[in-house]
Amino acid sequence: MSYVVVLDYGSGNLRSAERALERAGASVTVTADAAAALACDGLVVPGVGAFAACMAGLRAVGGDELIAKRVAAGRPVLGICVGMQVLFAAGAEHGIQTSGCGVWPGVVERLETGALPLPHMGWNTVSFASGSSLFRGIPADTRFYFVHSYALRAEQAGGLPDTALISWTTHGERFGAAVEHGLVAATQFHPEKSGDAGFAVLSNWLGGLE
Repeated sequence: MSYVVVLDYGSGNLRSAERALERAGASVTVTADAAAALACDGLVVPGVGAFAACMAGLRAVGGDELIAKRVAAGRPVLGICVGMQVLFAAGAEHGIQTSGCGVWPGVVERLETGALPLPHMGWNTVSFASGSSLFRGIPADTRFYFVHSYALRAEQAGGLPDTALISWTTHGERFGAAVEHGLVAATQFHPEKSGDAGFAVLSNWLGGLE
């Protein structure tokens, strides 16, 4: 059984992430303890709300440094929703740009959806990247639960490494629904709120920790 830490930095949704990971077969601890976050088989970085607030919470517990150390050591990390967004270089909200963790280049921006509503809230399919591990064995018409107004827009994805796998969703415009690069993965949707579809994604991620 893989040991997973859900990083507690004051963001919401921690317990639902914990329960979903336990359902998928992990032993889970919700904590900000640095030793546990560095030693675990997989670190999960959840996130809801504003990019700047999440980065402030991360920095307050040294979470940005923990993520950097795990990435440098080649240890698995999974970001969820704003936990995905903070892995990028920056987030732009209300005309203010906030530095992110910088694991990947790119700026997270507000979606331009035309007449479609924001936040983007509800169930959408995902165009899976070829060779994706997160979506292995999942039918192409499977829907996942999203709730967000900001994302990695397609025009910001060009700077990612050629080896990064980007899966896409469209809500007014195309945006990154998931990114996989080495042992760092992230989803803009909420696998912990996506029922059996999310269970399959988390099970696939956990399978990569063994």
